[in-house]
Amino acid sequence: MTRRAVVTGVGLVVPGGIGTGAAWELLSQGRTATRGITLFDASEFRSRIAAEVDFDPAAAGLGPEETARMDRYVQFAAVAAREAVADAGLDLAAEDAWRVGVSMGTAVGGTTQLELDYVTTSRAGRDWKVDTEAVSPYLHLALTPSVLAGEVADVVGARGPVQTVSSGCTSGLDAVGYAARLIEDGEADVVISGASESPISPIAMACFDAIKATSTRNEEPETASRPFDRDRDGFVMGEGAAVLVLESEEHARRRGAVVHCAVAGFATHGNAHHMTGLRREGVEMARAITTALDQARVVPDEVDYVNAHGSGTRQNDRHETDAVKRALGAHARVTPMSSLKSMVGHSLGAIGAIELASCVLAMDRSVVPPTANLEHRDPECDLDYVPRTARERRLDAVLSVGSGFGGFQSAVVLTKGRKLR
Repeated sequence: MTRRAVVTGVGLVVPGGIGTGAAWELLSQGRTATRGITLFDASEFRSRIAAEVDFDPAAAGLGPEETARMDRYVQFAAVAAREAVADAGLDLAAEDAWRVGVSMGTAVGGTTQLELDYVTTSRAGRDWKVDTEAVSPYLHLALTPSVLAGEVADVVGARGPVQTVSSGCTSGLDAVGYAARLIEDGEADVVISGASESPISPIAMACFDAIKATSTRNEEPETASRPFDRDRDGFVMGEGAAVLVLESEEHARRRGAVVHCAVAGFATHGNAHHMTGLRREGVEMARAITTALDQARVVPDEVDYVNAHGSGTRQNDRHETDAVKRALGAHARVTPMSSLKSMVGHSLGAIGAIELASCVLAMDRSVVPPTANLEHRDPECDLDYVPRTARERRLDAVLSVGSGFGGFQSAVVLTKGRKLR
């Protein structure tokens, strides 16, 4: 019999709210956390807005040594992981550490620390030969994305499979999907899984400035992220982390844990087309959706909510609208679908995990979060995107989709209630 992976704990660090309570309040009320960039001087940039996390490491429970050693995105992950473990009521000291794994995702890893230290050691790029005496002793950690999963494994004491997944903007979905497979395959009983990112830095913002992918609504940052809206002009950069505790259902039931939902289906496909471009018809995303639904034994008419990638770029919004129509058929017309990026921005590799964690909270509360700032719908985006106001609805089967540079298309299906068994 196939082992099933269930979610027993959730932890969140997002713009506008640290912890699941604050995060859910923001998302369910349709408030936005996008603003002018404060983390560095962005005055010369094309896009000068982002969704930043107001984060104090000490206030969040990190000690001086952890703060010095961990890059910002790793700090986010450590805090989210601790909240998730506490939410799960999991006594890790009582667990077999060899049966506890970690699967974390990130797209750009330690870019923030690499850039800061390079600027310091090269005198803002003036010197080709850098001053090695000025460099942080932890700089080498910023060069290795594996440090994210390694640090989370250290936080939770995991000695089982430990992996960092880096597949662009689908990293968070993929990390959770692979975590579920570790449990289904019997390689672990518990997997701490999610993703983290802190890409609001000059080099990252410059990359997206160059391809004109980000919004230039610099004078009205609160309404700049406008997925599916006729007047959108690109995505708004974000940051943050989400961590889920996944367990085998048998393990969770045996210890009397509260089960939020099951990770019932996961699929990912590439489009073999273009590094940043998308085919309009959305065949690859549709195939990922269909495969994930088949794994979950959920038919299209049973999907209660679609959590959209919804980046706010024209090609993505139209691409996934067509993909959802292709995969769900007529049911797509009556299924609520919303984008959380309208409120917390696009945190690259982290956003898929943030969206999954938010879906878990939505299922617990029977509420569909809205798409903020959706005022004038693009005529080519003609589904129900839950504009501006949350909606009460029983959610037993939820689909979350993601699209990433490199042609990655991923889908995860969460189930509970009548669909859990």
